[in-house]
Amino acid sequence: MKKRFFNRGWFGSTISYVYLTILAVIAAFPLVWILLSSVKGKGEITGDPTAFLPKAITFENYRIVWEQLHFGNNIANSIIIAGSTTLIAVIISALAAYGVVRFFPRTGKAMTRVLITTYMFPPILLAVPYSIIIGKMGMMNNRLSLVIVYLSFSVPYAVWLLVGFFQTVPLEIEEAARVDGANKLTVFGKVVLPIVAPGIVAVAIYTFINAWNEFLYSLILMNSSSKMTVAVALKSLEGQEVMDWGVMMAASALVVIPSVFFFMLIQKHIVGGLAAGSVK
Repeated sequence: MKKRFFNRGWFGSTISYVYLTILAVIAAFPLVWILLSSVKGKGEITGDPTAFLPKAITFENYRIVWEQLHFGNNIANSIIIAGSTTLIAVIISALAAYGVVRFFPRTGKAMTRVLITTYMFPPILLAVPYSIIIGKMGMMNNRLSLVIVYLSFSVPYAVWLLVGFFQTVPLEIEEAARVDGANKLTVFGKVVLPIVAPGIVAVAIYTFINAWNEFLYSLILMNSSSKMTVAVALKSLEGQEVMDWGVMMAASALVVIPSVFFFMLIQKHIVGGLAAGSVK
C-alpha cells in the first residue's frame, strides 16, 4: 500500500517532476549558455568567463558571422544537402521496405539483417575508398557527392526500420482498396503510407540530423569554402590566430537552434516511431 502511494501519490509525482526538472535544466544549460554568450560584447567572455548574464546585449557577433564570414552560405549548403538526402532516403527506403514485406515475405528478415550489418563498419573506415571513387568520378567539391555518401549510410537503417512498420499493415486493407478500384500506387500512397507515418517521420528526422551534423566526409570531399557545410565552417573558426569567442558562440547558436527547434516540433513522432519500430 505504501509502495503504491509512493508511486502514484502526490509525493511520488512531486519527486518525479523535481527530478525531471533538474535533468531538463542540466540538459538545457549548455544551449542557454551559448545563446547568452553570443550576445555578449567583444572581450566580455575572455574578461570574465564565469559570468552567466551579459552586461549589455549586442547582436554584433551575429552580424559578423552573417555578413563577414558569410555563414548563411554554409547554412544553405547544409539545408540543401540534408534536405535532399532526407527526401531521397525516405522515398527509396519506403519503396524498398514495402517491396521486402509484400514481395519477399519469407526472405525479408534475412535481407534486412544483411542491410543492418553495414553498420558494423565505422564511417571512417570507408573514407579512403569513398574519396578514391568520388575523385575518379570527378565529383570532388560537389554537393551531390555528399548526398550519395550520406544515402549509403542512411538508407540501410531506414529500410530496416520501416520493414517493421510495413509488417503491421494488414493485407486485407490493401485488398479492400484494390476492390474499390485503387491501383497499386494509390494503395501505397493513400492507404499504406498514412498507417506507417510515424516510421516515415522517424526515418526523416534521423536522416536529416545525421546529414546536418556530419563532419568527416564534408571535410574530405569539399575543398571550397563556399560549399562547406555548417559543421566544417564552424570547425574552421578554431583555426584563426586570435579566436573571437563571441563570434564562435554566435555561429554555434545558428547551427544548433534550427535543429533543436525542429526536433522539439516533432519529438513525439520521433519517440513514438522509434519505440514502435523496435517492437513491431
